[in-house]
Amino acid sequence: MQNNKVVLIVVDALRFDTACTHMGFMQHLVERKIAARYKVCSEVPSLSRPLYETILTGTPPIVHGVTSNMTVRLSTQNSLFHLAKENGLTTAAAAYYWVSELYNRAPFKHMEDRLQLDTQLPIENGLFYFEDHYPDSHLFADAAWLMDQKQPDFLYIHPMNVDDDGHKFTADSAQYRNRVLAVDALLSLFIPKCLAQGYEVIVTADHGMTSDGNHGGTTVEDRHVPLFVMSKRVKAGIKDEIVSQLQIAPLCCYLLGIEPSDEMVSLLLEGVQS
Repeated sequence: MQNNKVVLIVVDALRFDTACTHMGFMQHLVERKIAARYKVCSEVPSLSRPLYETILTGTPPIVHGVTSNMTVRLSTQNSLFHLAKENGLTTAAAAYYWVSELYNRAPFKHMEDRLQLDTQLPIENGLFYFEDHYPDSHLFADAAWLMDQKQPDFLYIHPMNVDDDGHKFTADSAQYRNRVLAVDALLSLFIPKCLAQGYEVIVTADHGMTSDGNHGGTTVEDRHVPLFVMSKRVKAGIKDEIVSQLQIAPLCCYLLGIEPSDEMVSLLLEGVQS
């Protein structure tokens, strides 16, 4: 397998239906045969910390043991960060501090752990924020700095403002929908930069958001999220079948050119070209 560079963007609490109706740039990429779009069904509970771990390790909560947002400890699994490093690839993240607590240090020390650069940890270069309203625009600027200055092979990006506005105003609000529009606008600036630097790009979400302004349950509003893939090795266009969230980690391994962990499921994603 050839090695490639991958950017994985997880937009916290981005519902599938809202992504389809309010992400004009992402739909443009689909229509112009640059991106593939899938509907993903998340694992449950549809909560943030358990699903960060699921996305990044390819294992369900009953296996990885992070079953609650209150589970504060390092991961016990082989994450994409661990696997990349074991294969001689470099890693970076611009993300919420819970990601640092899963893979670098737990608990997070706010006055010490925001900037973690040139480390020997699984996330070698990390810029971590700890306020849910930390602007997504700043977060993508953080990611752009990491890309330009550190040139990681695997870069993880995790904006939080969609989730923040969903909790404040519910998924049925103008504020939630407008925030999705705003993220799409940021992606219209950031994704061309990624493609120009030779990265393959995945955009997805951990969970959705309900009309009650929450998530954690089993409804399609809680669980159905988008998956956009920009890669020459994944056929572009809209895919109709619902896919498991467990497919994201082995997809990342495939695009990075590394072997998945033994705990990951086999990659069975429509349109993946060997």
